[in-house]
Amino acid sequence: MGTAERADRFYDEQVLDRLNDRMREFVRRQEMFFLATADRHGECDSTFRAGPPGFLQVLDDKTLAYPEYRGNGVLASLGNIEENPHLGILMVDFVRDRIGLHVNGRARIVPDADMRAAHAGLPVDPVPGRRARLWVEVTVEEAYIHCAKHIPHLQKVPPQQRGRRAWGTDDFKRKGGDFFGAAAGSADRAPYQREPSAAEHGERPEQREQDELRDHGGRRGRRGRHERPQGDAFREAAEQVLADARQRREAGPEEQPFTGWFA
Repeated sequence: MGTAERADRFYDEQVLDRLNDRMREFVRRQEMFFLATADRHGECDSTFRAGPPGFLQVLDDKTLAYPEYRGNGVLASLGNIEENPHLGILMVDFVRDRIGLHVNGRARIVPDADMRAAHAGLPVDPVPGRRARLWVEVTVEEAYIHCAKHIPHLQKVPPQQRGRRAWGTDDFKRKGGDFFGAAAGSADRAPYQREPSAAEHGERPEQREQDELRDHGGRRGRRGRHERPQGDAFREAAEQVLADARQRREAGPEEQPFTGWFA
């Protein structure tokens, strides 16, 4: 497309392998970010994380960490990270600076108690729905700017006009109800089944069968119908994801070393 020269210049000038002072200050005041993960076949998932300023912790110039709050029980991101540790984070300041920051790196899942033992200064959030069950620790491999030209300039709603946030709730209506009408038609359609990817077609039948039966915390590797654990089941599912991640690490390093996001 004739952009190689511009891309090389951007990479040389803007892409860092760590967070500089301005980046760390930017991260510390963010209240949300967008998260991209993929499973071992490259099947992608994107999601959103939010919390009070500083919920995305800057542990040092090479390390970030964010808490996993109680969610819908699907555990799509955690399940992907267990299979494939590479992730991408996008932070966008829509209000003050109207600029964005990309962070790409490798993640590992850490129990809350272990994270606090290693980092004694982590805050304890008093809001029940924002109490960390697990943490995702991210080793920064790339950090670079997202330019301002297409970022809309937004304004915060005054506190007295905001509705109370329903952190951690299971209340159907407070979570958004059936906004898109998907549940209303669920009785008239077959359970969701994703078509196998090209990579999965190359698997041995017995391996594919194991993948389809495997349950990452109710997630079934995103291959079958989702089952959503609630309450104590969330913790059990999360602990299973952790156990899988530990077993994966103990098995040794990846066969193919990471060689860069733009390689």
